[in-house]
Amino acid sequence: MRRIRIGSAFGIPIQLDFTFLLVLPLFAWIIGAQVGQSVELMNEVWGAGIPVEPLSTGAFPYVLGITAAVGLFACVVLHELGHSVVAMRFGFPISSITLWLFGGIAQLEEMPEDWKQELFIAIAGPAVSVGLAGISYAGFWLVPTGEAVGIASLKFLLGYFALMNLALAIFNMLPGFPMDGGRVLRALLARNRPYARATQIAAEVGKLFALLLGLFGLFGGGSPFLIAIAFFIYIGASSEAQMTTMKAAFEGVTVRDVMTPADRVQSVETDMSVAELMELMFRERHTGFPVVKNDEIVGLVTLEDARAVREVEREAFTVSDVMTTDLRTIGPDEDAMAALTRLQENNIGRLLVMEADEFAGLLTRTDLMTALDIIKQSGRDRVVGGGSFGGRDIPTTVREAEDDVSNEDRRFGE
Repeated sequence: MRRIRIGSAFGIPIQLDFTFLLVLPLFAWIIGAQVGQSVELMNEVWGAGIPVEPLSTGAFPYVLGITAAVGLFACVVLHELGHSVVAMRFGFPISSITLWLFGGIAQLEEMPEDWKQELFIAIAGPAVSVGLAGISYAGFWLVPTGEAVGIASLKFLLGYFALMNLALAIFNMLPGFPMDGGRVLRALLARNRPYARATQIAAEVGKLFALLLGLFGLFGGGSPFLIAIAFFIYIGASSEAQMTTMKAAFEGVTVRDVMTPADRVQSVETDMSVAELMELMFRERHTGFPVVKNDEIVGLVTLEDARAVREVEREAFTVSDVMTTDLRTIGPDEDAMAALTRLQENNIGRLLVMEADEFAGLLTRTDLMTALDIIKQSGRDRVVGGGSFGGRDIPTTVREAEDDVSNEDRRFGE
């Protein structure tokens, strides 16, 4: 979904996802429809003495609903800023804070693997919410009770923010990874376990929590919104576990270990017809080739590029007509995980590996996935540069091991 920037704080861009623009009116309507019930609850529990009728008559409840919804999401931004400021103090930059369908997300450019750092970052957000709840509650009692609509509205809003911020802190501290409570759990588990194993355990707890939350939303008188949150938690826990496992597996693995070296990469000329290109792709079982002109790489051409040309016109069009000239490159000594991240961020299938402005090789998503499979099957603790594991010799590089993977298993994968 598209995002729009609405400002910044501490140098961190604050953005609105378009899903937020869908949920904000819904929250405003729900809050407005329940103003009368909320006021009665405050009067009953806290003896607030807020007049019900002025706040629940006509369109005024929905004015309060809009104000409360905007204020609530402002509190969510402050919650995320709590995480962000502590993260930056530990040296972890924040790309952005985004408000979206399920609240807010502070996007760290890199996750801490030191358990103490993650613990402090994780609890900072709920701590801010608890602080906001306390400030709102104090303001609630400082505002005098009166029949005036303005005074009654302010007292209601302060009471509402006190309740919602407390609820936000409690909900986020439930052990539903990747929520704050799940990250706290991972940090505590990582005190005496490898980070990847702690992530796996926390993710399993998070998925169990998501299943219970989803069942409650489905059968326990909950709401479809709870089911959606449960789905988000389950997917988030699975993704975090997968990404952390991959990061651990690729530790110490460089692009050079995984790439196809330049002398083994087949290239195509700019004047080759698209029809000839597709025949080559079928014959070689590859779906992407570097394009060369005068012995220099000038582009990349993929199956998707060729498919964009109608079949009857493929003899007339050449590779130069359809190739991509916006080349994405990476150095051979960069981490394999960094390469995978770059592929995902740019939604592409291959990177040109360049060393001192010279073409050194080609790295594809399939190369990385094949390497990951080999590393997992070897028991993870492979050694780049030679060694042994479990009584078996380990190849000097992952690329040498990949030579044992048949072309039949890899066809149309690159």
